[in-house]
Amino acid sequence: MEYIADILANFSPITLEEMSAVKLMNRIDTKYLVCIKRLPDILELLQSDYFVQENAGKRIAHYNTLYYDTSDAQMYVAHHDRKLTRQKLRARIYCDTGAAFCEIKNKSNKKRTKKKRIPIEVGQFGDMLASDATRSFVTEKLHYDISTLIPQVENEFDRITLVNKGLTERLTIDSNIRFVNRHTGQSADVPDLVIIELKQDGNVPSYFKEVLLGLRIKPKRISKYCLGTALTNPTVKANRFKIKLRYINKLSQNI
Repeated sequence: MEYIADILANFSPITLEEMSAVKLMNRIDTKYLVCIKRLPDILELLQSDYFVQENAGKRIAHYNTLYYDTSDAQMYVAHHDRKLTRQKLRARIYCDTGAAFCEIKNKSNKKRTKKKRIPIEVGQFGDMLASDATRSFVTEKLHYDISTLIPQVENEFDRITLVNKGLTERLTIDSNIRFVNRHTGQSADVPDLVIIELKQDGNVPSYFKEVLLGLRIKPKRISKYCLGTALTNPTVKANRFKIKLRYINKLSQNI
């Protein structure tokens, strides 16, 4: 990551406060999977046209996320079965700032992602549903019986956040991804995988898309929760993810 940090040093910074204009809580997401060895080349092509988020002098942030689901993983199954309208529930700690949130992600049949969240205490990460405020929020916003929800998959990753200089889109670049399944006790690491997500308010022109098209990198839909579940829970069905899992394994072998 040292070489990547050197490249990021060439980007102009943007602060968390300045980022407030580009929250994109209701957006269209486009995801890409790349091998980490390709990331330096991608970043070098973006440095003139994008800001990098900087907080307390750091340009690579660390995240910790815990996904909640029913004991039979109904939210995972809805994604696996390609339901167009679906939800995910998670607790997330932004480790470098100490902020923590309960977040609900809604995917609509229009392929838009809408995120709603409320702050929680860091200590509530693994037991956030014990809080009256969180229970009220989840009961109101989530289409699942709250009494059936348990912590399922925990993951950690490093994130680079870029913002185009027109302030119309954000890129999140996640690497060093690790999973632990709290339900099965199994774990899995995918350190050679980078997940890049383009977040836009609509399907509008993007310099980033042009860059990846020039590098012959095509979009690949993926969910970190579903990836982590498929890798760490042998009891769930994963037939529709097998091609993607083989693709990720091939990326790793190309290191």
